[in-house]
Amino acid sequence: MDRKEKKLNNLLLVILPVGLFAVGWALVDVVGVSVGLPLVPLAIATVFLSSLLKIQLPRSNVHLTISDALIIISLIVYGGSVAVLLAAAEAAFTSFVIRRDGETIKFKTAVLNVSNAAVVTFVVAWAVRLFFGSANLTDTAKSTSGLITMLLTIAVTLFFASIICVTPFLAVKTGRPFLMVLTEYCPDALVMYLVGALIAGLTLTSIYQANVYLMASAVAFFAMVYWVYRRNVDDVRRSNAQAERAERKRAEQAEKHVGELTHYISELEKSGEALRRSRERFRHAAYHDALTGLPNRNQLIDAIRTQIEKKRRNQKHQFAVLFLDLDRFKTINDSLGHSTGDGLIRAVSERLAGVLTAGQMLGRFSGDEFTILAGINSEDEALELADRISAAIAEPFLLNERQVFTSVSMGIAFGSPNYTEADEMLRDADIAMYYAKESLEAYAVFDQNMHAEAVSLLQLETDLRTAIERDELEIYYQPIVDLGATKLVGFEALVRWVHPKFGVIPPSNFIPVCEATGLIVPLTIEILRVACGQMAEWRGRLGDEGPTFMSVNLSGKHFGHAELVQQIKDVLAETGIEPRFLKLEITESAVMENAERAIGMLKQIRETGVQLCIDDFGTGHSSLSYLHRFPVDTLKVDRSFVATMEDGSENGEIVRTVIALAKILKLNVVAEGIESIHQFHQLRILGCEYGQGFLFSRPLPVGEIEKMLSDKFNWENILPMPDYGSIAQNKEFSRLRVQ
Repeated sequence: MDRKEKKLNNLLLVILPVGLFAVGWALVDVVGVSVGLPLVPLAIATVFLSSLLKIQLPRSNVHLTISDALIIISLIVYGGSVAVLLAAAEAAFTSFVIRRDGETIKFKTAVLNVSNAAVVTFVVAWAVRLFFGSANLTDTAKSTSGLITMLLTIAVTLFFASIICVTPFLAVKTGRPFLMVLTEYCPDALVMYLVGALIAGLTLTSIYQANVYLMASAVAFFAMVYWVYRRNVDDVRRSNAQAERAERKRAEQAEKHVGELTHYISELEKSGEALRRSRERFRHAAYHDALTGLPNRNQLIDAIRTQIEKKRRNQKHQFAVLFLDLDRFKTINDSLGHSTGDGLIRAVSERLAGVLTAGQMLGRFSGDEFTILAGINSEDEALELADRISAAIAEPFLLNERQVFTSVSMGIAFGSPNYTEADEMLRDADIAMYYAKESLEAYAVFDQNMHAEAVSLLQLETDLRTAIERDELEIYYQPIVDLGATKLVGFEALVRWVHPKFGVIPPSNFIPVCEATGLIVPLTIEILRVACGQMAEWRGRLGDEGPTFMSVNLSGKHFGHAELVQQIKDVLAETGIEPRFLKLEITESAVMENAERAIGMLKQIRETGVQLCIDDFGTGHSSLSYLHRFPVDTLKVDRSFVATMEDGSENGEIVRTVIALAKILKLNVVAEGIESIHQFHQLRILGCEYGQGFLFSRPLPVGEIEKMLSDKFNWENILPMPDYGSIAQNKEFSRLRVQ
């Protein structure tokens, strides 16, 4: 038996008899104590729960628990004997919990803990009796001053008693000098017992004063303190566990790496050789297209940059960049599949390579775009190259036993000292390519006007976005006339843009920009909302004497929009217009782009009660097999046919055929672009129901339309009638005809 064990045995011989005496006294004394039902939860909380709800003081082995507070409460309420028994039971259960959790605690240590708890509590009980008598202490505790005095007495007695009983035990257990242990333990013990007394005092005060708020505040405060503490402890434990696992993993990996190191060194020379080979492959991949093997964008830019530097040093050096784009490649890709599209790209690259000569570099820029960097002796040489390319690509391609035809649009930019970056030259060639594509030419040579036009188009797009935000766009209305009665029956809503700098910009200039940028969708909804609101106002004010329908154009881009039907419903609900007063006009090319899908969309729109009209009829490629399936109400004859009716050309027969076809299909017909009395007369004879054009009125702002409606304006005097004399003498006609 070592010296430490002997000291512990000696302490046990001293403390155990005193502890047994204290417990025995408590058992004898408790018989005469009057206890009630509240003692049961107090005892359960003291013995079984207080050991679980503990907070360890930082840098010490002392724990703050609610056991001290509960024992003090039991002492004041039920007397010292109950407090001694609860303290001993709590110490015993705490030792059991520690042992159950796997920590080492000897039996004699547990006995010492129980004995110390019983002795310390016994001393405190007699000290309280000495100072406050053996009568019921609750009467004294109900006084604030009495409670404070009693709690201080208990806390101080607990402090000194625990120093006397616990400090020797800690000194023997840790093997450190008694004074060192005393110095470390005293502050912690004092805090522990003062906190216990404070909790007990708050609890008793709230009970005696029936102060629920004080009780709740105290419970909430200490619950929060405990929750924060437990959370920090859990975080620390998890961090320690993770650190231990990471440390074990690092150790295991270190052992594994040691075993792999030898193998790695042996493979290092082989890897070095493979690395040299892979470096070349990576370099090739970085500067070549994976599908065709041609130089890619990076290599092309480097090569163009080199040519620009040569041009800067030698003004006589000539070169050109040709930017190529396959026409209808998306259609081929979508209809025949991406594998066929990839095959076409490879076939085109091979054919282009066969056209080129020495000093000319072919590269794939992206997608279906190719770039050729050609050293030339003259600009004509670049144009001849473009002609050869166009002819070569026009030949059919045989892909998967199928002939595929395509063409190419090219933009040509010649080397100039003004270029400082390769991207600038590629940009200009790209601009020229799009110019060629829009003008349906095989190729176009870049000039500064193209760049200025591109910049202007970009500025137009920017201004257009601002115009929509600032409400610079205005809705004009063109009357639609019943040709039989020569009376106004409806309007077509047309948008006009009054630019603050450039004045009125024609729709033909900004509508394509809207369609290309996607602005057409919000713009169409805004036009629809304004026009429907205006129609609702006219109908509400004029009733049946007002217009019977409002026509609004739908862009082909918006017609394929998934949310179109719901947007129409929202506008109808917002403006309060009846659906039958709204007519939506869709171009023939838009509905025929995907006829089956168009039929479904038209049916959904028709179900809302809105009328439908096919605009510019005769300019597209409608099939009669589809036309009778379209749920439309009206056909609108394009102005190009109406304008040439007077020439005796075949267009007059086309108009006659369209009107006859509409009657068979029970559709209304609107002729647009009526500008002369002869056109008006012919259309009326052919049975065309409605018409619009400058003969009746140009598109007018809402203020002018209001005047027209208030004057009950009509066009009856346009027709040459016997009662009205000749047209030349007809003042009404002279006033109405607008050139």
